[in-house]
Amino acid sequence: MTAETKPFWYFRPAAVDKTVVAADVVKKQVDLGEKVLFLAHRWELLDQAAKKIKTFAGIDSGFEKGEMSNLNGLFPVTVGSVQTLCRKPRLDKFPRDYFQTLIVDEAHHSVSNSYQTVLDHFNGAKVLGMTASIDRADKRDLGEYYDSIAYEYSMRKAIKDGYLVPIIAKMIPLELDLRNVRITTGDFNAEDTAHALEPYLEEIAARMAIHCADRKTVVFLPLVRISQQFRNILERHGFSAVEVNGQSPDREQKLKDFENGKYNILCNCSLLLEGWDCPSVDCVVVLRPTKSRALYQQAVGRGTRLFPGKDNLLVLDFLWQVEKHSLCGPSSLSDKEDKTREKIDEMIKEDEDGIDIFGVEDEAEKKVMDEEAAKRGSTLARQLEKVKGRKSRSVDPIQYAFSIAAEDLANFEPSFAWQMEPPTEKQVSFLEGRGIDPNSVDNAGMASLLIDRLIMRQKEGLSTPKQIRVLERYGFRHVGTWSFESASHIIGMLASNHWRLPVGFNARTYIPA
Repeated sequence: MTAETKPFWYFRPAAVDKTVVAADVVKKQVDLGEKVLFLAHRWELLDQAAKKIKTFAGIDSGFEKGEMSNLNGLFPVTVGSVQTLCRKPRLDKFPRDYFQTLIVDEAHHSVSNSYQTVLDHFNGAKVLGMTASIDRADKRDLGEYYDSIAYEYSMRKAIKDGYLVPIIAKMIPLELDLRNVRITTGDFNAEDTAHALEPYLEEIAARMAIHCADRKTVVFLPLVRISQQFRNILERHGFSAVEVNGQSPDREQKLKDFENGKYNILCNCSLLLEGWDCPSVDCVVVLRPTKSRALYQQAVGRGTRLFPGKDNLLVLDFLWQVEKHSLCGPSSLSDKEDKTREKIDEMIKEDEDGIDIFGVEDEAEKKVMDEEAAKRGSTLARQLEKVKGRKSRSVDPIQYAFSIAAEDLANFEPSFAWQMEPPTEKQVSFLEGRGIDPNSVDNAGMASLLIDRLIMRQKEGLSTPKQIRVLERYGFRHVGTWSFESASHIIGMLASNHWRLPVGFNARTYIPA
């Protein structure tokens, strides 16, 4: 990073340790002689950050919280509470250029007033935002402050790379009625939810005894009262359960006992969403319905870490009845578009044994793309028909998106200012070289996404745009899912047969071996 670097943010999946990444950034900036502020909103996160910066960077931190202050102290790193620093009398003690680098933990909070007060005060500093949970809507909001995405590492990629365990979602057909629950400050009212949930607690415990009796489970509930009540019910159903909350005097001991196997179920009311790790957890039950994907992802993320003998994470999902208001469920873990997530939900409901969420993403996306392509009366379908009629040696990006079942490409909307700019000459040249028609690429963001996808597909050995264009003209289907070698083999067959299909060869039903 240089002094001219504008703010950016870093996106990572739940259960990949972003604080270790922060520690590396801290070391580099301190070595340059800078003072660094690590900003968070909970004491557990501040304490955790200070310990990891010491462990991985070898640097001690001072605290800016309550009565503690590192102003003009000996430590180059300050780990600060946003609740403390946003108070004007406290903040005004710091010169505006006191810190040269700011690191914002849980960056999806950083557009709130408290964070913005601190960030605006140190407006000459470089800013790195890090978050484990983000929505497309959040990206647009964060795009008003941050300039770009420094790095994005999806949960799906982390699972594929072996850094997280696969996630199996199982739908329990117990209908919980939330239709009369109010919405307060953008989410389901906790008290109303507790009243709606309470009559079902006995049956939920009975179902859990069937599905997760042999697993180490964390349960998230709407109120402390309900969390304590459910712990007692679980005990009656044969579980060894424990409950923790913000007022538990022996909280640390209970958490340690759970981790060491004294208990197999841990109940809490949102206490463990951030700042707590127990890699041996292999089942999560979210009995706190929410509209927030960030909250849901944080809850499930408590069980995604690797642990010896742990094959997967089981997410038990109960069927909630909701009218008018969207509700997050297992498909909310996917970063695919809304329609694909809805299709994943349908697949979970239809499979009694549970679904590997990221294992069925591609299948769900293909189903959605096929359904969309079949709607010939839509504007997009008409556009595709026009594209197919063009005599061009290049592939239209919308047609390409459909061919590779990439809903994010087909529905891309720019979030950051740079994404709204026209494609650069370098981007245009790259796309032309790969067979994509750059004249149909409206902005730099779309061009960047296309280029990333093309590079990724090349690394994975998948078919190229030119191969797709050639083979789709002969009626072959789903060529975007073929390997480069399979596509080359069929093109070679066509060329050797004077660019005709062999007699009796059905392109529409052909599937590569």
